[in-house]
Amino acid sequence: MARVASSAAPPGGEQPRPTKLYDSDDEKLNLKIDSLQNKANTPRFIYILTFFAALGGFLFGYDTGVISGAMILLRNNMSLSSVWQELIVSVTIAAAAVLALVGGFLNDRLGRRPVVMVASLIFTVGSLILGMAKDKYVLLVGRVVVGAGIGLVSTTIPMYLAECSPSYMRGTLVSTNIAMVAFGQLVANVVDGIFGSDTENGWRYMLGLGCIPSAIQFVGFLFMPESPRWLISQGQEEKARRALQSMRGVLDIEEEYDQIKQTCMEIKQEEESRGHKPVIIQMLQIPSVRRSLLVGCSLQMIQQFAGINTVMYYSATIIRMSGVKSDEAAIWLSAVTAAVNFLFTVVGLYLVERIGRRPLTLGSLMGAIVSLAWLAVGFHLSALNTPPIDFMEPGTMNSQCSRYRTCNDCRQDLDCGYCYVDLGEAVANATCLPTTYDNPWTATIGRCNHSELPGQLTWAYDYCPTAYSWMPMVGLVLYLIFFAPGMGPMPWTINSEIYPLWARSTGNSVSTFTNWTCNLAVSMSFLSLTEALTRYGTFWMYACLAFAGAILLALILPETKGRSLEEVEGLFARPWLGANTGPPVNYNTGKTVQYVHIRGLNRDGRESELDSPE
Repeated sequence: MARVASSAAPPGGEQPRPTKLYDSDDEKLNLKIDSLQNKANTPRFIYILTFFAALGGFLFGYDTGVISGAMILLRNNMSLSSVWQELIVSVTIAAAAVLALVGGFLNDRLGRRPVVMVASLIFTVGSLILGMAKDKYVLLVGRVVVGAGIGLVSTTIPMYLAECSPSYMRGTLVSTNIAMVAFGQLVANVVDGIFGSDTENGWRYMLGLGCIPSAIQFVGFLFMPESPRWLISQGQEEKARRALQSMRGVLDIEEEYDQIKQTCMEIKQEEESRGHKPVIIQMLQIPSVRRSLLVGCSLQMIQQFAGINTVMYYSATIIRMSGVKSDEAAIWLSAVTAAVNFLFTVVGLYLVERIGRRPLTLGSLMGAIVSLAWLAVGFHLSALNTPPIDFMEPGTMNSQCSRYRTCNDCRQDLDCGYCYVDLGEAVANATCLPTTYDNPWTATIGRCNHSELPGQLTWAYDYCPTAYSWMPMVGLVLYLIFFAPGMGPMPWTINSEIYPLWARSTGNSVSTFTNWTCNLAVSMSFLSLTEALTRYGTFWMYACLAFAGAILLALILPETKGRSLEEVEGLFARPWLGANTGPPVNYNTGKTVQYVHIRGLNRDGRESELDSPE
């Protein structure tokens, strides 16, 4: 059957011009040589642009990482109840979700560059408010402002980098933004450790230092160009030409420029034919764009339901749950896990253009599933081998805590804690004492009713001493080793590539909103789930959700490696399941294949239709 390939046209638009398929080994070799030469000739300016843009990712990571350490000081300094602690954490995520939706509208109207500058200015102001906060109400306002800045950059930066990057480096440069998220979380953990000893003002430094990278980003973007694709869509063709020349480091950019311009013209014709419906309605009405939106939102949802932000927000808590006694040790071990996350995110930058988005995503997710199962088994073994309660203190007979017979039973009650003498390899004189949910750091009665305990007497509110504490620690590190290269950056990288230009801002906005809302749901439910399902039950649940997500992505996720943004649209031109109602797609090149019918004679001499290239 004869065939010819062409770039995918927008639904209802003109048929695109034929484009040659490269089938011979010689042509493939030449293309590979051209790709290597392109990489060698990549201008320095595109790296500078990526650095200033990826500072938005750093701010994202710094804020999500720094609040856990700051909260330890804030809850005592400002007498924060558990409700206020949850509120201060969650308002930032909620504000980010709302502004992610607003960001799509602003990106279409103002452009990518002004939105990044506004976001960095907002984050700078929010950090200063946090650093100078006098009470919890001002602190809450500052967290809302910071969340607004995070929501805007998380929507805009991946899209801006994708539109400015050459196709042969797009995956690496867009993924750099997520590498900077991981680096921001690492720096935040180190800052928490440095200023954690200053119980009076340490939290001010932790929260206020975020203004420095945001101010650097604002100044840097004064000299950065706008996205050429947005400029062309707004009719500013000369500015777009100059911007593209600066990004490619050459004056001859006509082929790429013409391709972008042709796409913009087709989009404009389509917009005129569709009328003035809201973009999201148009996206849902067009099958190919609807499929790309499903892929984008599914990636963001699965990323969160696989438990990544539970691991990042509550890494210190998980470490404490595993049996590590010292707060300081838990904070620094949390910094180690952040370092692992950053290191293997950088590994993802190396792999993304070598093995592709799809295998990196699916392989990463399968490794995360195994790691979550390991965490569940580790916590289960810890629960089965929990130390007993063998001592009854005077005055505790009427307490509900006195009815428990093991540490695990005692720890599951939020109004009880485990008080024992630590003999190194053994536990002695252990009892379950009452405490309060808002101040669980000491018992209300008994031997552990003091912040400083004598000798080897130990108060364990949120953990049980166990010989299996190493298993959750190993599981935590393995989880980050597998998750960081693939499922960490790929949802953002792929979302920046899969939408047509007219829907790119809205598509990224909706998928980012999905990420933040799922983030909020998962992070706010983690502690409650550990109480309702047990710790090991919660991680089994995450493993099952991740496995279901892996099956879904195996069915719907295409490969976008090496294709221009205009070519990527053709990947969604046919359905994954059911009847083939769209044009066939050559998945090796991302081109749609068109057929026309020619009258001819069959073997019996009768007239029939034969497939032939148009």
